[in-house]
Amino acid sequence: MGIAIVGAGIGGLTAGLALLRRGFDVTIYEQAEELREVGAGLQISANGTRVFEALGILDRVMALSFCPVGKEIRLWNTGQTWKLFDLGPESVARYGAPYVTIHRNDLHSTLAAAVRALNPDAIQLGSRCVGVEQGQGGVALDFAGKPPQRYELVIGADGVHSIIRQRLFGELPATFTGIVAWRGVIPMERLPGHLVRDVGTNWIGPGGHIVHYPIRRGELMNFSSVVENQDWKTESWSSPSTVEAYLADYPGWHEDVHTYIRAIPQPFRWALLSRKPLDNWMVGRVTLLGDAAHPMLPFLASGAAMAIEDAYMLARALEAYRDDHARALKAYQDARIPRTTRVVQGAAGNAERFHNPALASPAGAQAYVDREWEPERVAERYEWLFRYDVTTAPL
Repeated sequence: MGIAIVGAGIGGLTAGLALLRRGFDVTIYEQAEELREVGAGLQISANGTRVFEALGILDRVMALSFCPVGKEIRLWNTGQTWKLFDLGPESVARYGAPYVTIHRNDLHSTLAAAVRALNPDAIQLGSRCVGVEQGQGGVALDFAGKPPQRYELVIGADGVHSIIRQRLFGELPATFTGIVAWRGVIPMERLPGHLVRDVGTNWIGPGGHIVHYPIRRGELMNFSSVVENQDWKTESWSSPSTVEAYLADYPGWHEDVHTYIRAIPQPFRWALLSRKPLDNWMVGRVTLLGDAAHPMLPFLASGAAMAIEDAYMLARALEAYRDDHARALKAYQDARIPRTTRVVQGAAGNAERFHNPALASPAGAQAYVDREWEPERVAERYEWLFRYDVTTAPL
């Protein structure tokens, strides 16, 4: 069965690797001319890293990652700190797999190398897909400046602005959330010693929040944040900005926050848009995965993990029903849509939780954190997420 994957991101490469390991003929098309270092940090919880173990690349991923010992909450203006939950050895003991933080490029290059080890020609760069057409017994992909290619199945893993999704279902309505995101990567040597810590930290405050954690074996600090702001509506996450503009979005925040921001060599910002989850991902011989299927806000730190899970479940379904593509694609989406929809909704719910007006004063913040981050509520929000095992979940 000839399978084409459009998009060589985290989800597309994971799907390619999982399918190649099962003996499928796979070609992955990527519009970029080269696979280069872009993006920033990712958090991959146990539900994602157990897929890397199943694919035989966990050791390589761990060698480039950082394993935080836990997560904490800090208050925006006073810096008051509350422990959220333990990670490190606790993640392995509790969920059977590690929780890692990793530079997107480190994970991306690891997956690409694993794919090329199985088929050196599997990844086709400089291939911008502009159309998809289905006919009897196959699918034709059109590429800018190149002849069309035919396959038995096509997987759209081409991200939030997916051309495959657009051709299948039209434009997916997007609503500006009124929230702008910032990101940057800080070399650890640029930070004072008291800010070099082995935990993931969530700063919460009225109208905004900040997340930072070490990546690349602790050599870098990934720093990202969001703020309620109606003035910036560009969705591209590679739009450069300035440290001065970044600082201006966080007046009155703790000096530690400002120290981190001032240490960022090049900050980027983008607008966050919200889209309703699709209730169907497939048309004929074409399906979607990752952000192409279920774009989500970054407030549950699960976008990459969901793409990884999608990829592995799709490979399992195609292996289970090799002679019936319709049954395979239906089994795949039936297994994935309820879970990914819950994640999309949970991420949206966290926006209000992290930005609540009750956080404006220390007294209000104490009562709010005691209520919203008490152990039972934390378990309710995360246990179902981390314990899921896509390698054994029902198809």
